[in-house]
Amino acid sequence: MSQALPLEEATLAQLMLRGRLDQDALARARDNASNWRTSIGEALVADGAVSPRDWALATAAGTGLPLADLTVEPPDASLLDASDREQYLALGLVPWKRAGNGALILAAQRPGAPDVIEWASRRYPHDRLGWAVTAKFDILWALQKRFDQLADQEAREALHIATPELSAKKVLTVPQAIWAWAAVSLFILGLILAPTGTMIGLSAAVTVFYLLCFGFRFLLTWKGSHHSVDESVTPEEIAALRAEDLPTYTVLVPMYKEAEVLPILVHSMRRMDYPLAKLDVKLVLEADDVETIEAAKALKAEGIFEIVRVPTSYPKTKPKACNYALRFARGEYIVVFDAEDIPEPDQLKKAVAMFKRSADNVACIQARLNYFNRRENFLTRMFTLEYSNWFDYLLPGLHALKIPIPLGGTSNHFRTSVLRAAGAWDPYNVTEDADLGVRLTQQGYQVAVMNSTTFEEANGVPRSWINQRSRWIKGYMQTWLVHMRRPIQLYRRLGGVGFWGFHFFIGFPVLTAVLNPLLWLTTLVGLVFGSDIVSPLFPAPIIYFAILNLVVGNAMYVYMTMVAAAKRGWFSLMPWALIAPVYWVMHSIAAYKALWQLIVKPHFWEKTQHGTSKITQTQLAGIAQSGIAQQGSP
Repeated sequence: MSQALPLEEATLAQLMLRGRLDQDALARARDNASNWRTSIGEALVADGAVSPRDWALATAAGTGLPLADLTVEPPDASLLDASDREQYLALGLVPWKRAGNGALILAAQRPGAPDVIEWASRRYPHDRLGWAVTAKFDILWALQKRFDQLADQEAREALHIATPELSAKKVLTVPQAIWAWAAVSLFILGLILAPTGTMIGLSAAVTVFYLLCFGFRFLLTWKGSHHSVDESVTPEEIAALRAEDLPTYTVLVPMYKEAEVLPILVHSMRRMDYPLAKLDVKLVLEADDVETIEAAKALKAEGIFEIVRVPTSYPKTKPKACNYALRFARGEYIVVFDAEDIPEPDQLKKAVAMFKRSADNVACIQARLNYFNRRENFLTRMFTLEYSNWFDYLLPGLHALKIPIPLGGTSNHFRTSVLRAAGAWDPYNVTEDADLGVRLTQQGYQVAVMNSTTFEEANGVPRSWINQRSRWIKGYMQTWLVHMRRPIQLYRRLGGVGFWGFHFFIGFPVLTAVLNPLLWLTTLVGLVFGSDIVSPLFPAPIIYFAILNLVVGNAMYVYMTMVAAAKRGWFSLMPWALIAPVYWVMHSIAAYKALWQLIVKPHFWEKTQHGTSKITQTQLAGIAQSGIAQQGSP
């Protein structure tokens, strides 16, 4: 049970006196504080009844302590120690300045709290201590201002410095470049010395390659249909969780030029079935994205929402932004959501329940992803079919065969300590989630999937879809190149099945997307100019297998997509699987764009356009009409 400190009661009295707090809000805060095992102040700020600034002003007035406005008078930089950043954030204090009598003045949110006093006494045993009151956001702002260069450098370079072989900062290593040069030279030499034999060998290799890819896909689907990757959390387990025992949970929401969808994110967080005072929501915004920063401020959301400004630096990517914000995370667990995401309200509790019953080597729990605008147009339908097949068949197949699971771009729940120890995200990899899934597996950790879904907006704009998919494909190229720098080590850590599964699921699908147009062109040439022009390159055995790939393989892909839709009861989507070849053409266009960018600008982040769906616009209109976007503190 939370007991109000005398200092806190003095603050409450000042708030009542100033008309900033009414009896109903205070009664609700007392109940919440008791249930959540937090202070009444934390409950008031989390609920939006009082702003962090008003709480600090009232605390200063009630105690007679000075108010430290850190935005006007920042802390003395020489007093701040980078190694104490986590303690500063966790306890809500910073060393502010030296008084005229030599006393060290500490600016704190809760200057009288026993844990604050105990830490300060241990940390500064030889100093006479004085106290001042400051606001929660002042501390965050001051720490960002003081350590922005250090935190930015850590976000960009920590992984590369610690384990350069696992960083995508360099596209190709020297040994990889030599192997690539040798392979191309050998092929050219073959064309010069024995052109027909070389091309027949190439066509045979490509045909067998496609046959193996189809076979692997079928194996995954067959395995996946008999297994479930989900770890089910029952309603009884959720009910057994006591609010006072739940840990602080950090939510990272990286955004760039997405001011229009901010209300959806705020609304989704308010719907979460989790003690508000134990939510640490970071709106991770680029420092030069003034429009979104101003929109976030204008929302006047509750005190659980904090704006983290990421310094402008290269590379300008989502993983770098998440790495930067990770330095300011206070939660025992951490999750990444996109701005337009709508997670199921009990998702955080399910993650906590799963982590508590899982082995310590379960580092990440992935929620399922799907789309709320699946019937909007051709692209949203195909995207939905693709994801349904991914989560219902392919991921269970990977799990059953113990093949590394590439994470989705959102709704990944981590143990914060493990994420930091593993090196967090690679800021130079533009599909950082897939890379992190493989890297965690290499380090001996496991990824689990839980029975909770996050709904997001399927990209239905062709140009934006190409940009997004080309980034994903480029990231898969980076991931394959990074983890193949030490193939023997990769084989030892993943085992034979995991090693080859990594190739067939991460590397080879990209290669097929690049090869497909060449094979389509070969077929077209044969149809237009006659089969005699290509038949020398395709002896009878090869052509038979090629036809098998064309007919049976593609039919299998279509069938598996239809089955995935049927499994979810989306029967209206099943006929759309028949025109999947059009979707594959778009994949190949994206693949060639990805290949070009891998050469000329490997770390460039293609921005995905959000908020284009009619359903999203309807949601925003409903939120605005209900006024829910403005229900935070004044």
